[in-house]
Amino acid sequence: MMTTDKKNPKETPEQAAPEQDPKEAKINDLTQTLQRLQADFENYRKRVERDQQLQKQQSKKDIILKMISVLDNFELALKSAPKDTFAQGIEMIFAQLMDTLEQEGLRIMHVETFDPHYHEALLSETSDKEAGTILEVLQKGYLLGETVIRHAKVKIAK
Repeated sequence: MMTTDKKNPKETPEQAAPEQDPKEAKINDLTQTLQRLQADFENYRKRVERDQQLQKQQSKKDIILKMISVLDNFELALKSAPKDTFAQGIEMIFAQLMDTLEQEGLRIMHVETFDPHYHEALLSETSDKEAGTILEVLQKGYLLGETVIRHAKVKIAK
């Protein structure tokens, strides 16, 4: 049997405790092992769920990025098409596509002054407006949730 001695600071409380019944020690050891395994499994489950959510968001982002070029082409078609029933059909399809993408979290950027986090200045022009004011949006910018997925390309005032 061990005695606790103040001269031996490396001795742990388990060593200082009286000897346990081997069955009790085994039960305690197995209980601790089970608790660790349960905690490890819970952490694993949470990590897998988080990874799946990130994968899902990335897939959504990739698909929406591809759809943005379709939106651009729709807008070009609407600008150049004569105002007849065919153009009205294109407008309806475009509106439906935009509604669907907005339901998935896509938003068009609407900002009056230049912000490098949201815009890419392609041109600047002398103007009577305040410097940094957006004069023209050359290509729309889009947000997915709060994340910029395409910067707006703009012309700004000097």
